[in-house]
Amino acid sequence: MDESSKSAQGRIFAIGRGANPILIRKFCELTGKDHPRICYLPTASGDPTEMITWWNALSIELNFEAHVQKLFISSFDQSYDFDELLLSMDAIYVGGGNTVNMLAIWREHGIDQILRQAMTQGILLGGGSAGGICWFQGGLTDSRPKILTPMSALGWIEGSFAPHYLSEPGRRAYFHQYILDGSLVDGYGCDDTVGLYFENGKLIKAYGSAQDAKAFFVRKVAGQIQETPIEVE
Repeated sequence: MDESSKSAQGRIFAIGRGANPILIRKFCELTGKDHPRICYLPTASGDPTEMITWWNALSIELNFEAHVQKLFISSFDQSYDFDELLLSMDAIYVGGGNTVNMLAIWREHGIDQILRQAMTQGILLGGGSAGGICWFQGGLTDSRPKILTPMSALGWIEGSFAPHYLSEPGRRAYFHQYILDGSLVDGYGCDDTVGLYFENGKLIKAYGSAQDAKAFFVRKVAGQIQETPIEVE
């Protein structure tokens, strides 16, 4: 994590699963607005029409003003620049998919820098799965073939992040393995039904969408994994 990342100030809500309406409702509430303007970034899944349709329908259910910023576009598709839309929002929500590809595309278009500016301006950031991993120093990803692998990310929150921690086979074991061998730093194992709310890089509260919602802080202590449950509201 570079020095500029350490000074990152702002609010982030990282969720274990991208399409979780209950936790997206909490995301809306965290904006502090009755009818917030929220932009969806579906980059990680390739800007699919079905997810954009889902987002627009969800906005009616949850009472927010839906916007979408696609990145698979041409100059003829959009008359305004990325920052004009993103910096006019109350919140920006990042969908799930291929985290490695998403970050590469963001960096090429300067979306990472726009998101950092948005965060420092008080715009709430968040998302699930890929949209949860991206804010941390690194995470456990299924973006590559054959096995789950470690990856580096934006580094705006200290630690690593593993979504789908208990719901998908192998997630927990691989996360432990990569923390033990130093491929990932200590971090958060977050299941599909949990969202972790951070302010200025510090965990403030964990919210759950189910009675058995679980999240853990996972760290290496004396060559062994120590898994500490996080209290979930």
